[in-house]
Amino acid sequence: MNTTQQVIPNLWFNGNAKEAIDFYLSVFSRNDGDSKITDTDYYTEVMPEVTGHQKGEIVTIEFEILGTKFVAINAGPEFSFTPAVSFSVECETQEELDYYYNKLSVVPEAEQCGWITDKYGVSWQIVPKILNKFLKEGTDEQRKKVTEAFMPMKRLNIAKIEEAYNNG
Repeated sequence: MNTTQQVIPNLWFNGNAKEAIDFYLSVFSRNDGDSKITDTDYYTEVMPEVTGHQKGEIVTIEFEILGTKFVAINAGPEFSFTPAVSFSVECETQEELDYYYNKLSVVPEAEQCGWITDKYGVSWQIVPKILNKFLKEGTDEQRKKVTEAFMPMKRLNIAKIEEAYNNG
């Protein structure tokens, strides 16, 4: 199996890429080096005429979150994030799920089904790892009960999802 990551998400930020990446690294750091900045490139003296950015400003930051490579582009307001693209964080425990939900959600009361938006506009799905198993391996009735249980939730509740599965 090839372990090289061939598809690398590029995230376009409106001039605040370094701030955003520092935030993500603080959220996802597990003290074992799997969340880190791996490279930073800067605008050169010829860039201001083309980009509007000054020499020495960050243009891209290559970084990893839990071993997954990303690139942050420090650009302008031409593009913004949308919930049409999101990153899933699969959680083993309710404590882990609550941690990421609390750290990443900018408006927890407005979120739905564990799908949240952070303060930079990036969308995340904070989900129990067991959810996909239930939806793939359960009977039709179990999948129905699980779906009925989690759809109205804002922050997903593992115990209630497990209860729905077991009662399905």
